[in-house]
Amino acid sequence: MRAGRMRRCRVRLLFFVAMMAIATLVPGDAPVSSEPSRPAGSPAKKTSSSTSTWSSATAEKKETSSYKLSPEKYAQAIAYSRAGYRLYFIGFAYGLAVLWMILQLGIARKFRDWAEAASGMRLVQVTLCAALILLTISAVKLPLRIYSHSLSLQYEQSVQGWGSWFWDWTKERIISVVIGTILTWILYSMIRRSPRRWWFYFWLAAIPIGLVLVFITPVIIDPLFNTFEPLNASHPELVLAIERVVQRAGMNIPRERVFLMRASEKSKEINAYVTGIGASKRVVVWDNTIRDTTLPETLFVFGHEMGHYVLHHIRNGFILSVIFLLVLLFAGFHALHWALGRWGGLWRIYGPEDLASLPVILLLLSVTLFLCSPIINAYGRYEEHQADVYGLEVIHGIVPNSSEVAAHAFQVLGEIDLSDPNPPAFIAFWLYSHPPLADRLVFARNYDPWSKGQSPQFVK
Repeated sequence: MRAGRMRRCRVRLLFFVAMMAIATLVPGDAPVSSEPSRPAGSPAKKTSSSTSTWSSATAEKKETSSYKLSPEKYAQAIAYSRAGYRLYFIGFAYGLAVLWMILQLGIARKFRDWAEAASGMRLVQVTLCAALILLTISAVKLPLRIYSHSLSLQYEQSVQGWGSWFWDWTKERIISVVIGTILTWILYSMIRRSPRRWWFYFWLAAIPIGLVLVFITPVIIDPLFNTFEPLNASHPELVLAIERVVQRAGMNIPRERVFLMRASEKSKEINAYVTGIGASKRVVVWDNTIRDTTLPETLFVFGHEMGHYVLHHIRNGFILSVIFLLVLLFAGFHALHWALGRWGGLWRIYGPEDLASLPVILLLLSVTLFLCSPIINAYGRYEEHQADVYGLEVIHGIVPNSSEVAAHAFQVLGEIDLSDPNPPAFIAFWLYSHPPLADRLVFARNYDPWSKGQSPQFVK
């Protein structure tokens, strides 16, 4: 029910690389929660799909009125989440320092000179220079990635060995170099052909590239990192229950659009998400979710993700990203000229068309995305709250005591994922793409428009 560290790293990878060339337009929806990986608690006993069994299963549970952790888990959640917060801000500062040093030490211009000496063909020059710059950045930042994974192992959030983890990191690097090189070639071609309008033409080129990235991610990129299979192949009883929820919403989500991901091979976290667009659009449920939650709770998780599906959050995010990219490119055009006018001579960068200016573009992009994080995450919290409401409404009347079921699902999520019980207000404002879990649990427990004679917001 949340975007974990493993998946979010790849989402950030695609987002960063494509945004670097202004083409990252929401490659996938983040699942139902908000922070890093987590330790497995005691798996909840799986119930049958009969209504009577659901009733008895929920009746046996104590009322879940607030998010509570044992003293041991509370200490772990605080330590783990705070380490993640520190790592985020340190990583941002470290990334800027890496880019700045690449410029100050003349590494960028050396790569440019090597590429130009190697071939007179512009395509070869761009390929060599972009690949060298991107690989250098990745190599220098590798220690932070290693520390991040060591944290997930220390707090028992990951079961992925170092060999498998490094192979995933290598595949990410290959993807980033391939995509980054293509986008860099397009970017510098635009700059050379239209020094004053390149930002607009590149924006036009970025839109179809972004659509392609969104489309191919679930069918080509995601399977490089995890195993997927039709949910109906291993959990037909769950599919039957899901179909009742889909019918309740008056929707038609074909069985072949619902997938199981074998996340337990690498992670212990609970998760589900919506991804893709058009023919590649799908709902994905992680096997950990099915293992560690009851069937009614899994249906709430699915209902939340179906909310993203039905409310067109990927499409809406794409449209907003297109608008944001246009503004970002226009501002970047002026910022790049300002930066090169001030430091270009020191760095021996001749102008925006110089391949050695790529780290300058990446540096400006990093600062802009960092400063825009509160806005981007605020919109994410808005969509996640909408999906929570939709999930509650769509299982109402199907799952007995649905508010308690949803609240307990959040409790299980928090225990397994070590969600911060009380994140600092600034951290929630700046970093959280989902509302804090404690707030979501209380909302789920108290949301009841039906008893108040009010009309539900989405599922009438």
